[in-house]
Amino acid sequence: MARYYAGPAGWSYADWEGVVYPPDKPRGFHALPYLARFVDIIEVNSTFYRQPAAGIVQSWVKKIESFPDFLLAVKLHQMFTHVREDFGDKETEEFKKGIEPLRASSRLAALLLQFPWSFIQTPAHVRHLERLFRLFAGYPLAVEVRHASWDNEEFYGRLRERRVCFCNIDQPLFPNSLGPGATVTHPEFSYVRFHGRNRRDWFRKDAGRDDRYNYLYGREELEDWVGRIQTLAGQSGKVFIITNNHYRGQAMANALQVKNMLTGRKMDIPLPLLDQYPVLRNIVDRIKAGQRDLFGEKPSPDAKD
Repeated sequence: MARYYAGPAGWSYADWEGVVYPPDKPRGFHALPYLARFVDIIEVNSTFYRQPAAGIVQSWVKKIESFPDFLLAVKLHQMFTHVREDFGDKETEEFKKGIEPLRASSRLAALLLQFPWSFIQTPAHVRHLERLFRLFAGYPLAVEVRHASWDNEEFYGRLRERRVCFCNIDQPLFPNSLGPGATVTHPEFSYVRFHGRNRRDWFRKDAGRDDRYNYLYGREELEDWVGRIQTLAGQSGKVFIITNNHYRGQAMANALQVKNMLTGRKMDIPLPLLDQYPVLRNIVDRIKAGQRDLFGEKPSPDAKD
Protein backbone atom coordinates (compact mmCIF):
# COMPACT_ATOMS: atom_id res chain seq x y z
CA MET A 1 0.00 0.00 0.00
CA ALA A 2 1.38 3.41 -0.97
CA ARG A 3 2.30 5.96 1.65
CA TYR A 4 1.10 9.56 1.47
CA TYR A 5 3.34 12.51 2.34
CA ALA A 6 1.59 15.88 2.50
CA GLY A 7 3.04 19.28 3.31
CA PRO A 8 3.69 22.83 2.10
CA ALA A 9 6.21 24.37 -0.24
CA GLY A 10 8.60 26.36 1.93
CA TRP A 11 8.48 27.50 5.52
CA SER A 12 10.01 30.99 5.60
CA TYR A 13 7.06 33.35 5.18
CA ALA A 14 6.55 36.50 7.22
CA ASP A 15 2.77 36.19 6.90
CA TRP A 16 2.86 32.82 8.71
CA GLU A 17 3.75 34.55 11.98
CA GLY A 18 0.81 34.25 14.34
CA VAL A 19 -1.09 32.19 11.73
CA VAL A 20 0.96 29.01 11.45
CA TYR A 21 3.65 29.84 14.00
CA PRO A 22 2.85 30.89 17.56
CA PRO A 23 2.93 34.66 18.15
CA ASP A 24 5.21 34.18 21.17
CA LYS A 25 7.87 31.72 20.10
CA PRO A 26 10.16 30.08 22.66
CA ARG A 27 13.90 30.62 22.59
CA GLY A 28 15.58 28.50 19.95
CA PHE A 29 12.41 28.15 17.89
CA HIS A 30 12.93 26.90 14.35
CA ALA A 31 10.14 26.44 11.83
CA LEU A 32 11.36 23.12 10.44
CA PRO A 33 10.98 20.86 13.52
CA TYR A 34 7.83 22.77 14.46
CA LEU A 35 6.19 21.94 11.12
CA ALA A 36 7.48 18.36 11.21
CA ARG A 37 5.08 17.77 14.12
CA PHE A 38 2.15 18.28 11.77
CA VAL A 39 3.17 17.35 8.21
CA ASP A 40 5.23 14.61 6.55
CA ILE A 41 7.18 16.58 3.94
CA ILE A 42 8.23 20.09 3.02
CA GLU A 43 9.43 21.26 -0.37
CA VAL A 44 12.50 23.49 -0.06
CA ASN A 45 12.08 26.72 -2.04
CA SER A 46 15.30 28.49 -1.11
CA THR A 47 17.38 26.28 -3.41
CA PHE A 48 15.52 27.75 -6.39
CA TYR A 49 16.95 31.20 -5.62
CA ARG A 50 20.45 30.36 -4.39
CA GLN A 51 22.76 27.39 -4.48
CA PRO A 52 22.38 25.18 -1.38
CA ALA A 53 25.13 25.18 1.23
CA ALA A 54 25.99 21.79 2.68
CA GLY A 55 26.45 23.23 6.18
CA ILE A 56 22.96 24.71 6.24
CA VAL A 57 21.41 21.59 4.75
CA GLN A 58 23.18 19.48 7.37
CA SER A 59 21.65 21.69 10.06
CA TRP A 60 18.20 20.89 8.63
CA VAL A 61 18.97 17.19 8.90
CA LYS A 62 19.96 17.72 12.52
CA LYS A 63 16.76 19.61 13.30
CA ILE A 64 14.51 16.79 12.07
CA GLU A 65 16.32 13.96 13.84
CA SER A 66 13.31 13.38 16.10
CA PHE A 67 11.06 12.79 13.08
CA PRO A 68 12.51 9.69 11.36
CA ASP A 69 9.87 9.52 8.60
CA PHE A 70 9.95 13.21 7.66
CA LEU A 71 11.26 14.08 4.18
CA LEU A 72 12.38 17.15 2.27
CA ALA A 73 11.92 17.67 -1.44
CA VAL A 74 14.31 20.14 -3.07
CA LYS A 75 13.58 22.51 -5.94
CA LEU A 76 16.36 22.78 -8.52
CA HIS A 77 17.99 26.20 -8.92
CA GLN A 78 16.36 28.50 -11.47
CA MET A 79 19.54 28.69 -13.55
CA PHE A 80 18.78 25.14 -14.70
CA THR A 81 15.05 25.56 -15.35
CA HIS A 82 14.27 29.22 -16.05
CA VAL A 83 17.48 30.90 -17.22
CA ARG A 84 18.66 27.69 -18.92
CA GLU A 85 22.11 28.98 -19.81
CA ASP A 86 25.46 29.82 -18.23
CA PHE A 87 25.68 26.63 -16.22
CA GLY A 88 27.81 23.54 -16.56
CA ASP A 89 29.58 20.87 -14.54
CA LYS A 90 30.79 23.36 -11.92
CA GLU A 91 27.33 24.65 -11.06
CA THR A 92 25.86 21.15 -11.21
CA GLU A 93 28.43 19.77 -8.80
CA GLU A 94 27.95 22.72 -6.47
CA PHE A 95 24.23 21.98 -6.27
CA LYS A 96 24.82 18.28 -5.72
CA LYS A 97 27.37 18.96 -2.98
CA GLY A 98 24.94 21.31 -1.26
CA ILE A 99 22.11 18.78 -1.01
CA GLU A 100 24.32 15.77 -0.27
CA PRO A 101 23.49 15.75 3.48
CA LEU A 102 19.85 15.09 2.57
CA ARG A 103 20.73 12.32 0.19
CA ALA A 104 23.23 10.72 2.58
CA SER A 105 20.67 10.68 5.40
CA SER A 106 17.86 9.31 3.18
CA ARG A 107 15.85 12.49 3.76
CA LEU A 108 15.66 13.52 0.10
CA ALA A 109 12.19 12.82 -1.25
CA ALA A 110 12.81 14.19 -4.73
CA LEU A 111 14.65 16.80 -6.74
CA LEU A 112 12.02 18.93 -8.47
CA LEU A 113 12.72 20.40 -11.91
CA GLN A 114 10.02 23.06 -12.12
CA PHE A 115 9.57 24.83 -15.46
CA PRO A 116 7.44 27.91 -16.23
CA TRP A 117 4.31 27.97 -18.38
CA SER A 118 6.40 29.42 -21.23
CA PHE A 119 8.48 26.22 -21.41
CA ILE A 120 6.62 24.72 -24.38
CA GLN A 121 7.44 21.37 -25.90
CA THR A 122 9.94 22.03 -28.69
CA PRO A 123 12.93 19.98 -29.88
CA ALA A 124 15.28 22.41 -28.13
CA HIS A 125 13.41 22.12 -24.85
CA VAL A 126 13.32 18.34 -25.10
CA ARG A 127 17.10 18.38 -25.54
CA HIS A 128 17.41 20.62 -22.51
CA LEU A 129 15.43 18.17 -20.41
CA GLU A 130 17.59 15.30 -21.60
CA ARG A 131 20.68 17.25 -20.58
CA LEU A 132 19.34 17.78 -17.08
CA PHE A 133 18.41 14.10 -16.81
CA ARG A 134 22.03 13.23 -17.61
CA LEU A 135 23.51 15.83 -15.25
CA PHE A 136 21.37 14.67 -12.33
CA ALA A 137 21.23 10.97 -13.15
CA GLY A 138 20.90 8.84 -10.03
CA TYR A 139 18.76 11.38 -8.16
CA PRO A 140 15.01 10.91 -7.61
CA LEU A 141 13.85 13.42 -10.24
CA ALA A 142 10.42 14.95 -10.70
CA VAL A 143 9.55 17.26 -13.60
CA GLU A 144 6.86 19.93 -13.53
CA VAL A 145 5.71 21.46 -16.81
CA ARG A 146 2.68 23.72 -17.05
CA HIS A 147 1.95 23.97 -20.77
CA ALA A 148 -0.45 21.49 -22.38
CA SER A 149 1.94 20.84 -25.27
CA TRP A 150 3.68 18.29 -23.03
CA ASP A 151 0.50 16.29 -22.48
CA ASN A 152 1.26 13.39 -24.81
CA GLU A 153 2.33 9.78 -24.54
CA GLU A 154 5.67 10.39 -26.25
CA PHE A 155 6.71 12.69 -23.40
CA TYR A 156 5.37 10.40 -20.69
CA GLY A 157 7.10 7.44 -22.30
CA ARG A 158 10.40 9.31 -22.30
CA LEU A 159 10.01 10.00 -18.58
CA ARG A 160 9.27 6.34 -17.89
CA GLU A 161 12.37 5.28 -19.81
CA ARG A 162 14.50 7.72 -17.81
CA ARG A 163 12.78 6.85 -14.50
CA VAL A 164 11.73 10.46 -14.01
CA CYS A 165 8.51 11.29 -12.16
CA PHE A 166 5.89 13.45 -13.88
CA CYS A 167 4.51 16.08 -11.50
CA ASN A 168 0.72 16.33 -11.64
CA ILE A 169 -0.40 19.87 -10.91
CA ASP A 170 -3.41 21.98 -10.07
CA GLN A 171 -3.13 25.49 -11.47
CA PRO A 172 -5.35 28.28 -12.82
CA LEU A 173 -6.56 27.11 -16.23
CA PHE A 174 -6.10 29.16 -19.37
CA PRO A 175 -5.99 28.05 -23.01
CA ASN A 176 -3.05 25.63 -23.36
CA SER A 177 -2.61 25.23 -19.60
CA LEU A 178 -1.93 21.69 -18.42
CA GLY A 179 -4.99 20.45 -16.59
CA PRO A 180 -5.36 18.14 -13.58
CA GLY A 181 -4.42 14.52 -14.11
CA ALA A 182 -3.13 11.33 -12.53
CA THR A 183 -0.15 10.31 -14.64
CA VAL A 184 2.44 7.92 -13.21
CA THR A 185 5.88 7.63 -14.82
CA HIS A 186 7.97 6.36 -11.88
CA PRO A 187 7.13 3.17 -9.95
CA GLU A 188 8.63 4.38 -6.68
CA PHE A 189 6.90 7.72 -6.23
CA SER A 190 4.39 10.18 -7.65
CA TYR A 191 4.30 13.94 -7.13
CA VAL A 192 1.40 16.39 -6.89
CA ARG A 193 1.60 20.18 -6.52
CA PHE A 194 -1.30 22.51 -5.69
CA HIS A 195 -0.71 26.09 -6.87
CA GLY A 196 -4.17 27.47 -6.16
CA ARG A 197 -6.67 28.72 -8.71
CA ASN A 198 -6.21 32.47 -8.49
CA ARG A 199 -6.86 33.05 -12.16
CA ARG A 200 -7.15 36.83 -11.79
CA ASP A 201 -3.58 37.32 -10.58
CA TRP A 202 -1.75 34.36 -12.11
CA PHE A 203 -0.42 36.20 -15.17
CA ARG A 204 -0.95 39.77 -13.97
CA LYS A 205 2.37 41.56 -14.55
CA ASP A 206 2.35 43.59 -11.35
CA ALA A 207 1.14 40.70 -9.17
CA GLY A 208 3.55 39.68 -6.43
CA ARG A 209 4.22 36.16 -5.22
CA ASP A 210 1.61 36.44 -2.48
CA ASP A 211 -1.05 37.61 -4.95
CA ARG A 212 -0.55 34.68 -7.30
CA TYR A 213 -0.65 32.04 -4.58
CA ASN A 214 -3.44 33.56 -2.50
CA TYR A 215 -6.03 30.81 -2.71
CA LEU A 216 -7.73 28.48 -0.25
CA TYR A 217 -9.08 25.26 -1.73
CA GLY A 218 -12.59 24.30 -0.70
CA ARG A 219 -13.44 20.80 0.43
CA GLU A 220 -15.13 19.85 -2.85
CA GLU A 221 -12.07 20.94 -4.82
CA LEU A 222 -9.84 18.81 -2.61
CA GLU A 223 -12.19 15.83 -2.79
CA ASP A 224 -11.92 15.98 -6.57
CA TRP A 225 -8.17 15.51 -6.20
CA VAL A 226 -8.35 12.74 -3.62
CA GLY A 227 -9.53 10.30 -6.28
CA ARG A 228 -6.60 11.22 -8.53
CA ILE A 229 -4.13 10.85 -5.68
CA GLN A 230 -5.52 7.43 -4.85
CA THR A 231 -5.07 6.45 -8.49
CA LEU A 232 -1.43 7.53 -8.27
CA ALA A 233 -1.05 5.50 -5.08
CA GLY A 234 -2.23 2.41 -6.90
CA GLN A 235 0.75 2.61 -9.26
CA SER A 236 3.58 3.98 -7.12
CA GLY A 237 5.03 3.33 -3.69
CA LYS A 238 4.79 6.88 -2.36
CA VAL A 239 2.82 10.00 -3.22
CA PHE A 240 4.29 13.39 -2.37
CA ILE A 241 1.57 16.07 -2.11
CA ILE A 242 2.84 19.65 -1.96
CA THR A 243 0.61 22.67 -1.38
CA ASN A 244 2.12 25.85 -2.84
CA ASN A 245 -0.77 28.22 -2.03
CA HIS A 246 1.32 29.51 0.83
CA TYR A 247 -0.21 32.93 1.57
CA ARG A 248 -1.42 33.28 5.17
CA GLY A 249 -0.82 29.59 5.88
CA GLN A 250 -3.39 28.35 3.37
CA ALA A 251 -0.89 25.71 2.22
CA MET A 252 -0.71 24.24 5.71
CA ALA A 253 -4.49 24.22 6.08
CA ASN A 254 -5.05 22.45 2.78
CA ALA A 255 -2.19 19.97 3.31
CA LEU A 256 -3.74 18.87 6.59
CA GLN A 257 -7.17 18.59 5.00
CA VAL A 258 -5.85 16.42 2.17
CA LYS A 259 -3.99 14.20 4.61
CA ASN A 260 -7.18 13.72 6.64
CA MET A 261 -9.23 12.90 3.55
CA LEU A 262 -6.70 10.32 2.37
CA THR A 263 -6.04 8.60 5.69
CA GLY A 264 -9.25 9.17 7.64
CA ARG A 265 -7.16 10.10 10.67
CA LYS A 266 -7.66 13.15 12.84
CA MET A 267 -4.77 15.61 12.71
CA ASP A 268 -2.70 17.56 15.18
CA ILE A 269 -3.08 21.16 14.02
CA PRO A 270 -1.23 24.33 15.08
CA LEU A 271 -3.57 26.26 17.33
CA PRO A 272 -3.07 29.60 15.53
CA LEU A 273 -4.11 27.89 12.30
CA LEU A 274 -7.37 26.76 13.89
CA ASP A 275 -8.15 30.35 14.73
CA GLN A 276 -7.45 31.43 11.16
CA TYR A 277 -9.29 28.55 9.46
CA PRO A 278 -12.15 27.24 11.64
CA VAL A 279 -13.02 24.70 8.92
CA LEU A 280 -10.13 22.63 10.32
CA ARG A 281 -11.95 22.03 13.58
CA ASN A 282 -13.73 18.97 12.22
CA ILE A 283 -10.43 17.20 11.53
CA VAL A 284 -8.50 18.15 14.66
CA ASP A 285 -7.36 15.28 16.86
CA ARG A 286 -7.87 16.92 20.22
CA ILE A 287 -6.99 20.00 22.19
CA LYS A 288 -4.17 18.96 24.46
CA ALA A 289 -3.98 19.62 28.20
CA GLY A 290 -2.86 23.11 29.08
CA GLN A 291 -4.01 24.60 25.79
CA ARG A 292 -7.04 26.81 25.49
CA ASP A 293 -10.11 25.03 24.27
CA LEU A 294 -11.68 26.19 21.03
CA PHE A 295 -14.82 24.13 21.34
CA GLY A 296 -16.36 25.69 24.40
CA GLU A 297 -15.37 22.82 26.68
CA LYS A 298 -12.67 22.67 29.31
CA PRO A 299 -9.95 20.08 28.72
CA SER A 300 -10.29 16.94 30.76
CA PRO A 301 -8.20 17.09 33.97
CA ASP A 302 -6.63 13.74 33.12
CA ALA A 303 -5.81 14.66 29.51
CA LYS A 304 -2.22 13.88 28.59
CA ASP A 305 0.27 16.09 26.79
